[in-house]
Amino acid sequence: MPDSVRNIAINIRTAPRDMASDTVSDATISPQDVSETKEGPSLLRESDTATIEHQDIPALDIPQVSVAEVENSPVLRRPILAKKNGRRVVTDIHPEIISSSACVSAESAVRTLAPRRADSLEELHPPRPIATPSLQPVLCDPISGADDFRVAYLCMEVGLQNEMPTYAGGLGILAGDMLKSAADLKLPMIGVTLIHRKGFFKQHLDESGWQHEEETPWDPSRFMELLPHRVVVILEGVPVTVRAWRYRVVGVSGHEIPVIFLDTDDPLNTGEFRYITDRLYDSDTRWRFLQEAVLGIGGVRMLAALGVNGLTTCHMNEGHAALMTLELYRSAKDEGIEDAEEYVRSRCVFTTHTPVAAGHDHFPKDLVARVLGDAYLMPELSSELYSDEGLSMTRLGFHFSRHINGVAKKHGEVARELFPGYRVEFITNGVHAREWVAPPLARLYDAYLPGWQSDPHSLRYVLSIPLSELWSAHQEAKRALCSFVNTRYGTHFDEDRFTIGFARRAASYKRAAMLFSDLERLSAIARGSRGIQILFAGKAHPSDEEGKKVIQRVVSEMRKLGSEIECVYLEDYDMHIGKLLVSGVDLWLNTPTRPQEASGTSGMKAALNGVPQFSVLDGWWLEGHIEGVTGWSIGPHPEKDTRTIDAEDAEDMYRKLEHVIIPCFERSPEEWQKVMRQAIAINGSFFNSHRMVEQYVIGSYFI
Repeated sequence: MPDSVRNIAINIRTAPRDMASDTVSDATISPQDVSETKEGPSLLRESDTATIEHQDIPALDIPQVSVAEVENSPVLRRPILAKKNGRRVVTDIHPEIISSSACVSAESAVRTLAPRRADSLEELHPPRPIATPSLQPVLCDPISGADDFRVAYLCMEVGLQNEMPTYAGGLGILAGDMLKSAADLKLPMIGVTLIHRKGFFKQHLDESGWQHEEETPWDPSRFMELLPHRVVVILEGVPVTVRAWRYRVVGVSGHEIPVIFLDTDDPLNTGEFRYITDRLYDSDTRWRFLQEAVLGIGGVRMLAALGVNGLTTCHMNEGHAALMTLELYRSAKDEGIEDAEEYVRSRCVFTTHTPVAAGHDHFPKDLVARVLGDAYLMPELSSELYSDEGLSMTRLGFHFSRHINGVAKKHGEVARELFPGYRVEFITNGVHAREWVAPPLARLYDAYLPGWQSDPHSLRYVLSIPLSELWSAHQEAKRALCSFVNTRYGTHFDEDRFTIGFARRAASYKRAAMLFSDLERLSAIARGSRGIQILFAGKAHPSDEEGKKVIQRVVSEMRKLGSEIECVYLEDYDMHIGKLLVSGVDLWLNTPTRPQEASGTSGMKAALNGVPQFSVLDGWWLEGHIEGVTGWSIGPHPEKDTRTIDAEDAEDMYRKLEHVIIPCFERSPEEWQKVMRQAIAINGSFFNSHRMVEQYVIGSYFI
């Protein structure tokens, strides 16, 4: 980690908190201490509320009040200020913690403002009929180190362990790698995501190659701890309780970063609202918006409940978390901040991950109004945020961000064209070296490059490793892959045969079937060599019929090859299979339609393991490609020809396989091994998430 970055990381941990200093913890407040104030929001922000220990408070002789009365009353909307030991603590009752159909007494209002700690979950939620959800958020002691966090990282999916199906693909795995590197680099960061109790899905292919999906329920308690903190989010006029699980990401030096998994499966919730956080990427538009409201609005409220009050940056990793900006804006307006827009903008950054227009969420305005209510439909923002398509989550995030970036140099250019008027920069993605290097390669690096796990930049010195030892480590990884495939599918994969790997989300633009577009040509190439083996993997979104057809076509074409070429489409692609593939194949294939590949991190994982890439020049490969040195290109360079013609790309692919790549592998093993080593030294040492996180620190978080 460069000194400049390390100094920044150290300085921000000791930086003054951007908040009032007159807070008190563990105070007991009596009714005589409670008073209203006209100083209102200028004293403290809602997030600065101290944890208060509950004491019985007698009911005040005030009639019940409705939401409308709260909204229209400057007294009831005014914060309540408590004095304790000569110091002041402000708490705020906002009408959104009250259901539109409910009334609260002054006593219950004061009790809501003076929550207590609980010794157990049973004490928090004693057995009772599930009928009317509680309107009282549960605030407890701040989590350990709450004051130290400076960056909150919000993402709809996060891939941390193979056994935790809380990710769908590249976005989630990237988020997990980001948090792991942040822990290695000791950044003051906290992550927020959803629990996804039933996962994405388990993939099964039938005899025809058609994808079927099964739920993948899992038990969060095996991997993380349930915190006693609760917050309430009003959705469609119903108070929905959100609780939190904490997963600890432990860095190479022992530094921990907590990842908070938000969960609506709480006994206090009723009906369908209890299951909002069950499934990742539900295809129902309303349900998706409910999930994004829990992530964005619930995420901000949970961070406050956890005592995370010193944040300088909130990072939205894609538009799913963009509603957090409206929650911050609403709070800033309530607090009387003069330029609420600029206040929020100074605290938010945004990363966009797809150049495909369909990948950016839009929600109809009437749905937004129905789910969130009037509190979030700010007239002053309507012209900025709404278009004929409704609320654009990407534009919402862009509008409120001080820094916006794509995930590769080319992607930054494409994003600027897709969203004119915004300054979109780029920070090229990277992958977590310690996570994705196979054991045989890791042992080799340990022997020659001690410290590479904490400083993967040092992989550039892999040039000192003898080629014979690198090849031996690769062959060991290849044997592990062949053994896995042969055991699961009864095949006869051979470690000495040239093996091509391809693993992507099944989407039309990725052109997975291109390798099989001319079976006669592919068979002829196999007959002219010592043999070819092919391994494919990848899931289609359950509602993506075209993606499912892509898988079906690939499986069908594989079968037509018969015994000439051993082919397998690996079902249920996950982190475990991914690591076996990127380390065990000989060549990593990628065939996207230009310029629709934002980045493409699987090729980076392959490079870390010395597997060369053979890819269309798009995404990260435009930066990592050196022909014949780190791998090979398919088709023309986009600066010379912007067209994408399938037939021409396929012809170039077959020509290089037949006349360049396979001959090098079979006839010039030393030259092939040099390409492997150069892929590690040039690409593995740079396209890693440590470098990526350092660039976020310097270029996005603390500018």
